[in-house]
Amino acid sequence: MTPEDEPDITDTLDPNAAEAAQAQGENLEGDPYAELEADVMKWRELAVRTAADLDNFRKRSAREREDAIRYANQGLLEDLLPVIDNFEMGMLAAAQDKSSMIYIGMDMVRRQLNDFLSNNGVTEIPAEGKPFDPNIHEAVSQEVAEGVADGTVLRVHRRGFMLRDRLLRPATVVVAKAPSED
Repeated sequence: MTPEDEPDITDTLDPNAAEAAQAQGENLEGDPYAELEADVMKWRELAVRTAADLDNFRKRSAREREDAIRYANQGLLEDLLPVIDNFEMGMLAAAQDKSSMIYIGMDMVRRQLNDFLSNNGVTEIPAEGKPFDPNIHEAVSQEVAEGVADGTVLRVHRRGFMLRDRLLRPATVVVAKAPSED
């Protein structure tokens, strides 16, 4: 292979290393050992960079695979939340007679659903009485409330949930506002 046939790798190398190798080649032009040493330095630099790129790729792939496994159920859980909301409305209606078998059976199912959610890393977002946080709460309205700090969540219309450290669904809330000074 002649020097003209070699691929130009100076674009991928450190500019200082390329300049040093080029300067060394100019100073010792005609010295085959110096030229070979310059080539070895170029290829060694390329090998080190390639090894570092491969190591970074492996780490990124492992992290992405771990996230994919950790959040694999996210779509299923998002689809399940409206069903749980409707079930909770049914529980409110059945709660009028807490001694009925319907209420007792529905309460058992609710406990199983809550256990299922917690086993899958789903937690309810605390909202009522907490300061409004736009990252986890979705305000649908504001109400004047005396004795409550401005920006405090008064009521929750729809519960919000987190999947481990990710937002699964924001809590839909009503936020307090200070009375107007007329």
